[in-house]
Amino acid sequence: MTTETVSPVTARGFQRLNLSPAMSAVLEELGYEQPTPIQAKSIPLLLAGRDLVAQAQTGSGKTLAFSLPILERIRIEGRFLQAMILCPTRELCTQVAREIRKLGRRLPGLQVMILSGGQPARSQLLPLEKGVHIIVGTPGRVLDHLRRGSLNPWRLRCIVLDEADRMLDMGFEEDMEQIFATLPKVKQTVFFSATYPQTIAAMSEARQSDPVRISISQGTPTVAAPEVKQELYEIPAGRKWQALQALLNRETVNAAIVFCNQKATAGEIAQNLKDAGFSADALHGDLLQPDRDRVLAKFRNQSIRVLVATDVAARGIDVADLDLVCNFDLPVKPETYIHRIGRTGRAGKKGHAVSLVNPSETHKVEAIEALVGRTIPRLKLDSKESPRPAALATASMVTLYISGGRKAKVRPGDILGALTGEAGGLSGSAIGKIEIHDYFSYVAIQKDIAEKALASLRCGSIKGRKFNVELVR
Repeated sequence: MTTETVSPVTARGFQRLNLSPAMSAVLEELGYEQPTPIQAKSIPLLLAGRDLVAQAQTGSGKTLAFSLPILERIRIEGRFLQAMILCPTRELCTQVAREIRKLGRRLPGLQVMILSGGQPARSQLLPLEKGVHIIVGTPGRVLDHLRRGSLNPWRLRCIVLDEADRMLDMGFEEDMEQIFATLPKVKQTVFFSATYPQTIAAMSEARQSDPVRISISQGTPTVAAPEVKQELYEIPAGRKWQALQALLNRETVNAAIVFCNQKATAGEIAQNLKDAGFSADALHGDLLQPDRDRVLAKFRNQSIRVLVATDVAARGIDVADLDLVCNFDLPVKPETYIHRIGRTGRAGKKGHAVSLVNPSETHKVEAIEALVGRTIPRLKLDSKESPRPAALATASMVTLYISGGRKAKVRPGDILGALTGEAGGLSGSAIGKIEIHDYFSYVAIQKDIAEKALASLRCGSIKGRKFNVELVR
């Protein structure tokens, strides 16, 4: 294996990466100007067909790094599976597929399909029979379709394992090995991973051909981005809840994620926050998929300000301007700390990560500091201080659910038009993020005009059709 270290100063304009005029135009339309270090190094290698192990932390731009080369080499006229991307969770699958569709907007007829839980496998059979170019899926569901014979991999050119270390941590090693055993000889195999444990090295040796390994040089390859200010509050045993409440009361932020290790803890903390007047909700593995979709949509739409989550449930969350990550519980594995705090301070913005630590967790702190290569400042937090009005107590937006999505040919512009056109009469500035899923959509609306927007959509139509519209609670 060839190993290369990438320094941030090597990033150059996308025009230097030998992309097609159509793809360059899409990047310009989407506002991309300079590639991140991992993009600058990965894209030429992937365009050249090399196998790759790329060590890239959350927020480094890895999705674009592997998506651009895939799209540049897609044969649109051949409606057969050409690229497969494996992700640890449905949420990350959705995020990756959304990015690929945006980047592939100038490829008419591009078929990108998500294969993951949340809907019956049999409902995915007809689209697979019609043919797709790119699959983005979780290992379990992809393996299920391979075994059924409903997924034809025989002309597959490229397979990408996104967040490969997390998939191994989550117990997907056997599924991934069985997927590789079922596939024909794939021309290109790509691993993206925040860390490089022995399990990744072994899988690379077994499944890749003369791969190049890339890591971003920031002292230690896995060190969190320097844009993230890390702090540690030493809290007496049994006082973490009071400390969290005091912390959130004094922070002036738009959105925060609070990480817990257990599902029960996440639910309890979220309920305590709501009882204390915070705009909060929980995300954990016991939620049914529709409820997970609902909570994530509300958080992305700023209908809730604080998300209390477990690590597995939070994989794939992509929220712009996430100001604060709080570790209510320190993770069992220090590498997980990197994943958590990497959700803030993205795209060159400043971020803030705070850990609440009991005396019994000293050994975890030492392991984390050894990994990140620095001492995290210890601070004192007076959890008895009189709470000020909580900056995170209210949300300015609410979220509406619409029962039509991509399969019904609904686009963001259609929903925007229904709200701002003659029938709706709303100002565009009152409308926030619009999310289009396969069978439903979400739209964020300013809270003070939510009832008007709801009535407008219920009485009116979208693309001449009636859809069920509800307020997401």
